Amino acid sequence: MENFLSKHADSTRVRNVGQPVPAFVNKNNAPYWKIIEEQYKSIAADLQGLNAYRYSHNITGGNQEFMEALSFHHYLETQSVIPHEEAQAKIAAMGGEAGSVSLTPDDYILGICDMTGELMRFSVTSMATNGKLPAGKAASNKKPKLENDSEDVGDKMDIDEQVAAPQVTQKPRTVLDDLRAIRLQLEMFEAPGGSKFAHELETKKMPVMRECVDKVEKALYGLTVRGSERPKGWMPDIGGGRQAEVESY
Repeated sequence: MENFLSKHADSTRVRNVGQPVPAFVNKNNAPYWKIIEEQYKSIAADLQGLNAYRYSHNITGGNQEFMEALSFHHYLETQSVIPHEEAQAKIAAMGGEAGSVSLTPDDYILGICDMTGELMRFSVTSMATNGKLPAGKAASNKKPKLENDSEDVGDKMDIDEQVAAPQVTQKPRTVLDDLRAIRLQLEMFEAPGGSKFAHELETKKMPVMRECVDKVEKALYGLTVRGSERPKGWMPDIGGGRQAEVESY
């Protein structure tokens, strides 16, 4: 099952987070959603009852890939991690009349780990083309307006001061802020000792996830320190891997 969003709706077409994905991206992705739905429908009948657990290891790879794409799309639009219940409902709906396909908590967590790789590529490409780290919208923290029903002068002055208090604008949350928060939560998670899930998480997924966060940090450091001096075709130095050239800004 192809991670279609990472190929067709990521940093090459989407530049902002916390807002709906452009209509043309959704239109281009529609055929891929249809293919994935057909794949789930084709296996749903064989994954009912006890078979959902018996064959869970056969579909875990596909579930993780789908979770990676689904959670990345959800993050681009909401700047938040999709809840397990919402992801399970999405997969269940794809099973059709044959019944729902189960999304285990293991597949959900492993898919979220993979999603950090998409956020890393999205961040690095955005920094290379836009010259800045993707961030959400600034949030305002305005104090609530109080009713003035008291005739006491002292109370009136206190209320007027609070009403006239300036509006505080919080700094927009960046993708790096969210990556660090995801890393913290995953590092606090304790997988059952000796399980296959624990081995997969601790020896494969977590090291790669940490590396993704490190790459974004290093890319932002390079942009901040040397960004104004970058030549044409510059890309953030994240170490290793092929990097496509882009026009300087």
